[in-house]
Amino acid sequence: MTEVVQLQAVHKTYRLGTHVIPALQGVDLCVHRGEMLALTGPSGSGKSTILNLCGLIDAPDAGDILLSGQSVTGLNEVQRTLLRRDALGFVFQNFNLVPVMTVAENVDYPLLIAGVLPSERRDRVAEQLMAVGLQDHAHHLPDALSGGQRQRVAIARALIKRPQLVVADEPTASLDSRTASQMLDLMRECGHAVGAAFVIATHDGRLTGRCDRVLALLDGRLV
Repeated sequence: MTEVVQLQAVHKTYRLGTHVIPALQGVDLCVHRGEMLALTGPSGSGKSTILNLCGLIDAPDAGDILLSGQSVTGLNEVQRTLLRRDALGFVFQNFNLVPVMTVAENVDYPLLIAGVLPSERRDRVAEQLMAVGLQDHAHHLPDALSGGQRQRVAIARALIKRPQLVVADEPTASLDSRTASQMLDLMRECGHAVGAAFVIATHDGRLTGRCDRVLALLDGRLV
């Protein structure tokens, strides 16, 4: 199995005034291509910190992070931004769609930023909307969609770049059970189609029961 992202003896602390908060304390983690990994644990256990590190939004204080076998720990902010643009996808609890853009425009946006040619963008957006069952909603604005449909748009947007890794923060928290189950099936099916790995922070037992692997965090350590 191909290793997509690795954390090696990673430490991360945050400062809140004069207080030093140890968010991660020597975490080792490896996620493989096509794998859906769920991270569980109480608030403050380190789940969001791992997402931020895997998503190259933050950098560790010690240890190393590898993406497809290459260390990304020493990259500057421009290099990290380009890697996020080209190799990573993100799915959020609150969807984070652009309200003035149509469904198709939201899905197309990562390709537009990456400089993909318009003809290829149109084809890939149409293909991705078909994959998530929203081809008939391409010209609708997000406000016209249900919560489940908006999360479908968010998944399509995350996968349109054919990323190596998708980072998901509580992606089913605002969905009913039937819709949550559909979203999990969709993430697995589409993720396997593009070979993406998923790292998912969640409190949702419906999700953990469907992931390939579940790891628990407590006080910045895997338990």
